Amino acid sequence: MKNRLVEISIAFVLTCAIVIWGIFGFDIPIYNFLRQFDYKIWDILSAIFNTKNWIVISFLIVVIFYIRKIIQTKTKVNLLEAYHMVRHSYAFWVLCSVCCATVIGGVIKILVGRMRPIFYEALNTTGFFPFAKDWAFHSMPSGHTFASFAGLVMIGMLAPRGRWFFWILAVVIGVSRVCAGAHWPSDVIMGAFIGTATAVIVKDILTRRVK
Repeated sequence: MKNRLVEISIAFVLTCAIVIWGIFGFDIPIYNFLRQFDYKIWDILSAIFNTKNWIVISFLIVVIFYIRKIIQTKTKVNLLEAYHMVRHSYAFWVLCSVCCATVIGGVIKILVGRMRPIFYEALNTTGFFPFAKDWAFHSMPSGHTFASFAGLVMIGMLAPRGRWFFWILAVVIGVSRVCAGAHWPSDVIMGAFIGTATAVIVKDILTRRVK
């Protein structure tokens, strides 16, 4: 676990360096380039892979798994016993990963207070307003990206045969947020790191507890 934390710490430093580079360098040119590819399919992806859907769907699957276990055992259980039942469900692992990423990402959004690209397109303005409450100042990190990376990276680790499909899908979702004009490239990069790191840490923790 210590080695894992060291690896993630190094990745965090590198990610921050790239994000800073993006803010002062490549964000605007890459954003302008990707905006040429603003297609309707990105709206569909956004509607499907938003944070709320990730949490609701994975939670419902966990509940179904729990009910199935109750029916099989024909016994009533308390919350602790219920946890021991559902913790073996991969949907529970995905739920934990997405929820943790959502909390971390949500806090960072408020602390950073980055203006969304709509200000750049309308007023040619960019900037940061820490602790701003309005969604228009919650650009970094990308919520769709950290939720999708948290969910899809976890699924890829649990289903190795399809991991490249799931991981590439996560990347596509992240890029689509820039194409749609919702986020800057560095917002997506930070979101990808948060989602990936959360999935890895949650899997390590749950794997140890299940054993």
